[in-house]
Amino acid sequence: MKKLFLLLSFVFATHVILAQNPVIIGRSQFNAGLGLSSSGIPVYLGLDYGIYKDITLGGEFSYRSYRENWKQDYYNHSVIGLSGNGNYHFNRLLNIPANWDFYAGLNLGFSSWNSPNAYKGSHSSGLGLGMQVGGRYYFKDNMGINLELGGGNVFSGGKIGISIKL
Repeated sequence: MKKLFLLLSFVFATHVILAQNPVIIGRSQFNAGLGLSSSGIPVYLGLDYGIYKDITLGGEFSYRSYRENWKQDYYNHSVIGLSGNGNYHFNRLLNIPANWDFYAGLNLGFSSWNSPNAYKGSHSSGLGLGMQVGGRYYFKDNMGINLELGGGNVFSGGKIGISIKL
């Protein structure tokens, strides 16, 4: 009886510990969705990779287009953005259930505008450092929805989309 109790306690404790960590070292997660911006609606694709307990590194590609009225003329722009990010995931620290994932971190990004030759404004963002805070809800073991808010660089604003554990 004592051995059975110890075995069941071990299995339960292992399940609780593993269930509370959405970050798995060596596993990737694909993210895609739409963003919020004062200049167009960005579409983004990203990949996060678990490098350590509760820590991920990732990259993201985004694209948006918009029309601008500048000095009485209208210009059509398209913007391509690339960024890298690092996030700390709070699930184990805050004892959050496995179907939720809350994180915060830093990103470093660059955007380049494709604008008409007559446009005199900026054509790139330069390298910018920003922050983000976000969360995911997994409605299946490997698929969920995400919401992220950020600021400090050209990737400022919010994002909503899907997350798929690979």
